[in-house]
Amino acid sequence: MNDAWHYTPAGQPRARMLNIPFEGQPGALNAITDVPGVEVGYVTLIEGDSIRTGVTALLPRGKQNVGVSCASGFHSFNGNGEMTGSHWLMETGSLAWPVLITNTFAVGPCHRGVLDWVAREQPGKTPWDFPVVGETYDGFLNDINRSYVTAEHAVQAIDNAVGGSIEEGSVGGGTGMTCYGFKGGNGTASRKVRYGGADYTVGAFIQANFGARAQLTIAGRPVGKMMTDDSPAAETGWSLPQGAGSAIVVIATDAPLLPQQCSALARRATLGLGRTGTTGAHSSGDIFLAFSTGNPGALDSPAQAQEESLTTMEFVPWPGIEPFLQASVYAVEEAVVNALVTNQTMVGHMGNRSPAISRERLVGLFSE
Repeated sequence: MNDAWHYTPAGQPRARMLNIPFEGQPGALNAITDVPGVEVGYVTLIEGDSIRTGVTALLPRGKQNVGVSCASGFHSFNGNGEMTGSHWLMETGSLAWPVLITNTFAVGPCHRGVLDWVAREQPGKTPWDFPVVGETYDGFLNDINRSYVTAEHAVQAIDNAVGGSIEEGSVGGGTGMTCYGFKGGNGTASRKVRYGGADYTVGAFIQANFGARAQLTIAGRPVGKMMTDDSPAAETGWSLPQGAGSAIVVIATDAPLLPQQCSALARRATLGLGRTGTTGAHSSGDIFLAFSTGNPGALDSPAQAQEESLTTMEFVPWPGIEPFLQASVYAVEEAVVNALVTNQTMVGHMGNRSPAISRERLVGLFSE
């Protein structure tokens, strides 16, 4: 048994430990960090009765290679949310700085924190880029109107970033999130792709805060309709019937891709979410980013690139892109389920409670 497939580093069971079947072949860790160089860091803020929030940092090439460009693309499935830096991504197809995810009202401090970290680590030679900060709303469990998240927390999250197995559930920016009426948060998964005689990886990471209970579908089964009891968010009027909430998805691959191809991967996150049951809500901010660590530095900004020189890029030809698109869908689907099953019930602001999905009931369902 591959322990990394079945347990988080803290020993929480993951979806594959519960007999839940998924399509595709995971990487060694079944995580976005299966993509070489990718690092993830957290700062988790749980204090008193009302602080349930945090910051997540994803570094495409690790701390040592911040400023080296990656081909990238993004997609807004529904725009009731924020991802800073998206205009520059659209203009250049280039991503070179850390990506942070937090709560809706902490985007500003995290944006400042990325700038502070880069200036500290690369004094006098800061590469040109814009911080990319995504958000979802944790105000059911967290007193979101209070400014708990600071720029220093963002710096710490980047400092904490590591490769290898990473925690899921209620950590980092996902700490206070609810998904399909259950405790939500962070989830990750990966898929292996064989192309042109080489092995590549597609990894996905989600901050999951979306979906109505009745919509939840796991491996094709209408789980939400089988678990209608204990739904405090719905009882308080928090969870709207259409599934209000948001999702930030980051997809990474080491396959050499063009920026337009990264955008194609980002669009497939929509299908990955759809396989878990959501139909998409007007009140949800579902924004997805994808990047490729192939062709390091090929898209560096002019200040970094040698002037009046040409550059070249290898890339998978468009007719060969299909297995990478498929891998993106399957990895996002499993990441959502991991965000649910690795969690514990949480009580937060104003006594609001988000219940964990029953692992025991899932084991029974998928053992039939």
